Amino acid sequence: MRSRNNRRTPVHWAAALLLLVAGFVVGLTVAGGGGAGDRGAANFQAALTTPAAVAQSQMAGELSFADVAEMVMPAVVNISTDKIVETGWQHPFFNDPWFRRFFNIPEGREDGGGRERIAHALGSGIIVSADGYILTNNHVIERASKIQVIMQDNVEYEAELIGADPQTEVALIKVDAETDLPFVTFGDSERLRIADEVMAIGNPFGLGHTVTKGIVSALGRSIGLIDYEDLIQTDATINPGNSGGALVNRRGEVVGMNTAILSRSGGSQGIGFAIPSNMANRIMVALREEGEVKRAWLGVNIQPVDHAMAEYYGLDRPRGVLISNVNEDTPAEKAGLREGDIILSVDGEATDSMSVLRNKISLSPVGHEAELVILRDGKEKKVTVELGLFDPEQVAAGIGRPDGEESEGIDGVTVRNLTESRRQRLGIPDDVDGVIVADVDPTSNAAREGLAAGDIILEIGREQVADLEDYRRLAKEDDDRPVLLRVLQSQTGRPTFMAVPR
Repeated sequence: MRSRNNRRTPVHWAAALLLLVAGFVVGLTVAGGGGAGDRGAANFQAALTTPAAVAQSQMAGELSFADVAEMVMPAVVNISTDKIVETGWQHPFFNDPWFRRFFNIPEGREDGGGRERIAHALGSGIIVSADGYILTNNHVIERASKIQVIMQDNVEYEAELIGADPQTEVALIKVDAETDLPFVTFGDSERLRIADEVMAIGNPFGLGHTVTKGIVSALGRSIGLIDYEDLIQTDATINPGNSGGALVNRRGEVVGMNTAILSRSGGSQGIGFAIPSNMANRIMVALREEGEVKRAWLGVNIQPVDHAMAEYYGLDRPRGVLISNVNEDTPAEKAGLREGDIILSVDGEATDSMSVLRNKISLSPVGHEAELVILRDGKEKKVTVELGLFDPEQVAAGIGRPDGEESEGIDGVTVRNLTESRRQRLGIPDDVDGVIVADVDPTSNAAREGLAAGDIILEIGREQVADLEDYRRLAKEDDDRPVLLRVLQSQTGRPTFMAVPR
């Protein structure tokens, strides 16, 4: 008999992935004084990681955490936001936006609906320049009608949003103060090692400035919470309200911005995550200078290299990232990359996971000529790719989309354009037009009717399908009847009709 204590409801599993955000920014020094205006801009630039700053930090001896706290805490702030929501009972934990996200409760609605009211959410932030720029998490300020910043001495300022990047959970806000503010500078998160001691500073549960101590538990974590992840895992206690706070090392450098926890209870269970300072630094500069983040891209689909794949390619171990598809009219296609190539490194940095490759490319300058080392036909080869600008509108239109696929149409079916390279590889005649089926959910109605990966959808509702645009349009028509398909089956090589229930 199964014990009740071992059962897991959907709510239990949702609670196991609760995210709280904590802090980021690097603190080699905390400075105050000086003028505003041009000097403030100079201070902002001084806060960025530079070779001189890194060299200086390496020469500095390790401090006691009491010294580190005294140095950094004045530049860590508490953040309170006002958001309009509907009334209805909720647990206080749901004031934290991460809890709301994981229980699928959108902003503006609670569990039962009701009248609108002002809800208060709490978080943390880090001052990065004397003239009042503050780094925090996107979910701390997301959809806020008012952002209030509380200093360590309880002085309050109202902040304006400069820019936010939900794909990395980084946001930049600014306050106008009559005097220069204390600020921190960035350390080099690339120099972190597993088991390094770190301290988290933030505003847990709205208690005010609080420090907790632990170690770096792991590096390069990807937990599927945001699009671009390279997270630092720590056992330093992180709780609701720590979001946007600082993760600091023994030299007084802020090496990360605390951003999430995994927990079954809603409180810390020793598994917290922080955005590396180097990544947050790059995003912060882009937000300040342009108000948005412009990303570079290759235009390929990728998948991990497992042990079986490594053995097939003759690799000594699983390494690199496999290109499963090269999209049309993209930097990758222009550079001659092919499906089946394994990307081993970019600009000298090994790419042993999809997240490493994705982050490396997306954070490179648009137009940068990236040098890739690939494995093709058993031999390593260098390929130079001029990285293009990632355009979300093109992706939405299906032009060179990064995932190279279309799943909005027939339930459980994923299709791709029938490109010339796919024609040649699969031996499909030039007079055959349609879209090729990339994947079919085995539990779907389409699978039950016999549709399989490799089939080519020629017609929908007796109208010809030429590309993804036709597929999307025709699949939506007559949605009160089954979808009538004419399909060229890959196994038999013969066309056949299928009526797929919706």
